[in-house]
Amino acid sequence: MTKSELMVRLAEAFAEKNGTQLVAKDVEYSVKVLVDTMTRALAKGQRIEIRGFGSFDLNHRPARVGRNPKTGEKVEVPEKYVPHFKPGKELRERVDQALGNAK
Repeated sequence: MTKSELMVRLAEAFAEKNGTQLVAKDVEYSVKVLVDTMTRALAKGQRIEIRGFGSFDLNHRPARVGRNPKTGEKVEVPEKYVPHFKPGKELRERVDQALGNAK
């Protein structure tokens, strides 16, 4: 699902539940604020936990020597932090159930 698909589904879900249409700009702004807030939290080294969905945190990858696959030349790869998502129990169960019923 893309960000734009998420915005369409949010607008549809809001219209179905309340019988009113949510302005596309409001949906777009809401999704943007959510993503920006999560990005800033991770950039500060904070952990994000959304109950029933999962958690986001950072994994540290130490500096290492890698190889350029094209030339085989050694390349220094600097240390870095990468975002990591761990799905929650409810999400895992719902996905497993949905895919288990689809087979």
